[in-house]
Amino acid sequence: MDEEKKIQGRKNIALCIAAIAILCIILFPVFWIVVTSLKTEQEIFQVPPTILPKTWNVKSYAAQVENGDFNMFRSFGNSFLISLGAMAISVVLAVPASYGIAKYRFKGRKVMLLGFLVTQMLPVAVLLTPMFILFKGMHVYNTAAAAIIADATIGIPFSILILKNYFASIPKDLEEAAYIDGCNRFTAFVRVLIPIAKPGVMVCAIFSFLYAWGDLAYGMTFILDQQKRPITAGIFNFMGQYGTKWSYLTAFAVVTIIPVALIFIFMQKYIISGMTSGAVKG
Repeated sequence: MDEEKKIQGRKNIALCIAAIAILCIILFPVFWIVVTSLKTEQEIFQVPPTILPKTWNVKSYAAQVENGDFNMFRSFGNSFLISLGAMAISVVLAVPASYGIAKYRFKGRKVMLLGFLVTQMLPVAVLLTPMFILFKGMHVYNTAAAAIIADATIGIPFSILILKNYFASIPKDLEEAAYIDGCNRFTAFVRVLIPIAKPGVMVCAIFSFLYAWGDLAYGMTFILDQQKRPITAGIFNFMGQYGTKWSYLTAFAVVTIIPVALIFIFMQKYIISGMTSGAVKG
């Protein structure tokens, strides 16, 4: 028994070392981006490269908040507005839609689910032209509404496919008990079913927000004015015809990924529980 415990302990140590090694490999690009953003342009191209900057350069961060063609705070606000809008539309439309698909049997249900799945497989380039024509006709082109609607078209199918399993896993007896207590179908849905499916709703909201935050194609295509564009479009401000300002570009990348990192750090409980609790056959 003691030998088995010792072998088990050695195995755990080996697995921990392997996990740490894999984590270091995965996080090394992030570390290199941060280090590069703090180097001067000359030191970035130095051979052999330096692990840590010899001269700490913070001008690349300071330049992004100064007056100019690109303003970090304005673009940050644009991305936040677009991401919140896309997240709100995705959740508001996906929650009742997934409930209806999970609880009711009707003709075309499987075809509808297949359609939602197919939309996740389509490349963005295929959707740009029809969306461009649609937004032109709706007179929302070159506005934040165009990017919000475009990003929501990805968040809605994903949210429906995730939430459908949540509502399908909720026993019918709970809904019937709500009816006995005086709730109608709508109040039972709002007061009973949605709170139970809260982890799934949180996951859908988080992923819809993150997708809209990281989107580049829709923001670049449907918004022409630099002042209205999201923060991801700012990367092209540091890529000129005769060269790239790598210190500025990497500093911009560091600032851009901060909200994403914070969301995963503080929302990981909801993400993990949300992705596993609804893993049932619908």
